[in-house]
Amino acid sequence: MRAAGHTVQAQPTTGPGTAGEIARESIERGADLILAAGGDGTVNETLNGMAGSATPLAVLPAGTANCLGHELGLGKNLERVAGRIGEFEPVRLALGLLRASDTAPRHFLMFAGAGLDARVIAEMDFDFKRRTGKFAYWVIAFRLVGKRLAEFDVRAGDITRRCGFALAARVRNYGGDLKIARGASLLRPDFETVLMQGATAGRYLKYLLGVGTGTLGRMRGATVHAASSIELIAPGGEPVPVQVDGELAGTLPATVEIVDDALTLLVPPEYLAGERSRVGLK
Repeated sequence: MRAAGHTVQAQPTTGPGTAGEIARESIERGADLILAAGGDGTVNETLNGMAGSATPLAVLPAGTANCLGHELGLGKNLERVAGRIGEFEPVRLALGLLRASDTAPRHFLMFAGAGLDARVIAEMDFDFKRRTGKFAYWVIAFRLVGKRLAEFDVRAGDITRRCGFALAARVRNYGGDLKIARGASLLRPDFETVLMQGATAGRYLKYLLGVGTGTLGRMRGATVHAASSIELIAPGGEPVPVQVDGELAGTLPATVEIVDDALTLLVPPEYLAGERSRVGLK
């Protein structure tokens, strides 16, 4: 990027939770672009330091799954992506906002999930994750087969369901391998909500088949629809974890809402053209 004429300052994070403050301080010092080099967790921390500002964010993909990199079609080569930054187009986006009972409000770009997927993250051995990558998530998920899941109530628009898994998504890509919310889009000011009923993890093997075949929305026990605000309540008082962009973010009760006009993201022109055509935007 320096070779292309940019003035660049590299600022390594010093641990979890530091990227947002680095981004915020950089904007205060006059930075006209923030580049987040890392995985989905790093990107989420960074945008939480940027929400509401006019300074654009660009992503240099790394990390384990990198759902955002998959969604945008960035590939995995940081240098190749950095070399294309000048071609990318700024687009002003909405963000999701999670308000959980036991943590500070947290913005997210891609998705918030409660129940099964957040429990997988909660039980993750991060040394194992570093060694095996995305495989670690599948190992934890299959360990839960046959175990009981805490159920909770979800109110999304005019729909109320008791679920073991709920997802409020703004991207189609999930975990780098799956497309759960096929109607979701970063360009839309709402969520594609995916609600799955069932108190045992084994039942979700059926839903996984529906995800793979694109038939989830027609399966009994699954509900897929659009909403701009969601309320999640754990009626029995049992702790139910919640995650945003693949990182734990507290426990229920919680609300999820859309925050309009919240972030400028630099995206590849081919992504923007394809997404506008897919969701019917000019």
